[in-house]
Amino acid sequence: MDQRHALTELVCRSCMTLDDRKFDAYLELCDPAYRYRITAYSPEIRQEMIWLEHDKPGLKTLFGNLPRHNSDQSPLTRHVTVYIVNQDAAAGRAQVLSALQVFKTALDGGATELYAVGKIHDEIALGADGPRLLNRNIRLETRMLGIGYHIPF
Repeated sequence: MDQRHALTELVCRSCMTLDDRKFDAYLELCDPAYRYRITAYSPEIRQEMIWLEHDKPGLKTLFGNLPRHNSDQSPLTRHVTVYIVNQDAAAGRAQVLSALQVFKTALDGGATELYAVGKIHDEIALGADGPRLLNRNIRLETRMLGIGYHIPF
């Protein structure tokens, strides 16, 4: 498999594992130094906002605490389209830019709606055992998400 295909598959697999709530499988796709952020720009306050920021152990704790939260249980479906892949073999890194659409299906009737839109900015470590997510910034355009959902995008 060529490297671009492996990187695209990693990005897609990361979304599929979260769709299926297979959080341990998601964390297996991540480098030990993994950092995850959800950010957005607010024109009202004219500032960047960080909505969520965790390292790999922090995400593991977040996932472990999910059953304790009173949260929306409606399933999310992430649709990702990889736009650009830039590889730096000498540095052992790749930068991947993808579009993200997140759909939410209501439990009480099955209606599906577009929930969030943004871009995924991934930095991926290129190791001998395959590519691993190193840094992910979900850069949202959507800023009105309501309350009660605790699973990262």
